[in-house]
Amino acid sequence: MRGDNQSFLGDPPQEFILLGVSDRPWLELPLFVVLLVSYILAMLGNIAIILVSWLDPRLHSPMYIFLSHLSFLDLCYTTTTVPQMLVNMGSSRKTISYSGCMVQCAIFHWLGCTECIVLAAMALDRYVAICEPLRYAVIMPRPLSRQLVAVAWLSGFGNSLVQVVLTVQLRFCGRQVLNNFFCEVPAMIKLSCADTAVNDATLSALVAFFVLVPLALILLSYGFIARTVLRIQSSRGRHKAFGTCSSHLGVVSLFYLPAIYMYLQPPSSYSQEQGKFISLFYSIITPTLNPFIYTLRNKDVKGALRRLLSRTWRFCRR
Repeated sequence: MRGDNQSFLGDPPQEFILLGVSDRPWLELPLFVVLLVSYILAMLGNIAIILVSWLDPRLHSPMYIFLSHLSFLDLCYTTTTVPQMLVNMGSSRKTISYSGCMVQCAIFHWLGCTECIVLAAMALDRYVAICEPLRYAVIMPRPLSRQLVAVAWLSGFGNSLVQVVLTVQLRFCGRQVLNNFFCEVPAMIKLSCADTAVNDATLSALVAFFVLVPLALILLSYGFIARTVLRIQSSRGRHKAFGTCSSHLGVVSLFYLPAIYMYLQPPSSYSQEQGKFISLFYSIITPTLNPFIYTLRNKDVKGALRRLLSRTWRFCRR
């Protein structure tokens, strides 16, 4: 009997119970509406940017190759988490299978790491465009931008693979209640009844590398950009240069600040309630806002959207 109990405690649970964003039932309907609207806006906005980046010949530069992949990442981010949340909010049984939980963990961390590197590549592209404009086509050709994107996706996959391999080895001792609205590695580590020192150290090391190294590259690039821009004599030129970079800086801030707070602390010591709010922010709010940030601050994207809408309207009237 004792051996059977040890085997049971060592086996992973068949499913997890997700407590969701809030433990107040009266908040479920307003949250459902907000999440549904946010998801629809995120889908429409990111799909629009992907379409104009690929269909408009004027947006076939490396900058918009990176932007289209960023929008695709945001699209996948929301699709990984929001549909499951909406289903659980409309059901009395708020569960996710063990295998589904591991898949969600894997995809979410793959996307997060990939986005870190894509944002760093975008900063490098802006540095070359502003600091070395005459050599931009030579230093940053389109094949190189595609290679950087491939490196980002492969690096993200490697990080995700390591995290999931370590997570599936955790024991939960019959614990099934996950105090989150989706499956995420820090929440899984918090739930485990085993010694999580290796998981804590590995997560911290990988996140420090995949978050802090790209962030350092971004800050270094913008340091050189700021120095170059301040040397421009004309105020109109300075305004144009800063306007080119402001959208990217806004997206970097929305993504990195929550990620740094969430992951650069031991997973076994972070606050569950604060963690849920931060997760909600960078998994749903940020992907919803990103398309509007780029559309409102970028004349090329706005012009491409107008041309796409005009062609679509003419086609529909035929």
